Amino acid sequence: MIKLKNITKIYNSSGHIVTPLNDINLNIGKNEFVSIVGTSGSGKTTLMNILGTLDTASYGDYYLNDIHINKFPKKDLATIRNEQIGFIFQGFNLLPKLSALENVELPLIFSGVAKDRRKVLAEIALEKVGLSHRMYHTPPEMSGGQQQRVAIARAISMSPPIILADEPTGNLDPQSSAEILEILTNLNLDGRLIILITHDIKVSQKAKRIISLENGIISSDIKS
Repeated sequence: MIKLKNITKIYNSSGHIVTPLNDINLNIGKNEFVSIVGTSGSGKTTLMNILGTLDTASYGDYYLNDIHINKFPKKDLATIRNEQIGFIFQGFNLLPKLSALENVELPLIFSGVAKDRRKVLAEIALEKVGLSHRMYHTPPEMSGGQQQRVAIARAISMSPPIILADEPTGNLDPQSSAEILEILTNLNLDGRLIILITHDIKVSQKAKRIISLENGIISSDIKS
């Protein structure tokens, strides 16, 4: 599903050349559960942004479903993100005055899904994360774990084949973290590719494959 060939990212920061990624070669198959783990500065955020088409590499090739997407214009990359990738972030990114249902409906609105249909899809997504009883509550009325579950429901509302989760347990207590990781595991069992970005070794071990980054290179790639 995903193939990276010699991916390198270079920045010019105040006259200094910075290389957060250096010659990354990586294949990730359909339905895998992969964690990408590394400390701050290891390059994992840059890699996540490239995988999610939020950024592009300076050099190298990125193939998604055998499609070479390096030179795609921003509009086409946005379409790929909308159709292929669901994002989960550490900070939830929910609108506080909207209900859980309305937050989940947002990407469906932007995708032009009809009102009745998007309500059904949002309800289904919230049910999958165990929040059908809280769908009319707003984020301030929810715990951090519940808010992250709303964010997951939003990410899966369009049924994307890829879920990209950036430190999804970073703001959560241990019990809520375990619940979020269980949901990600179940989404993987349902057939989705899960890519989990984390600095936490214990969290990374929930995946079936652990890719470690150090100083912009892959230092290890282990399947459990």
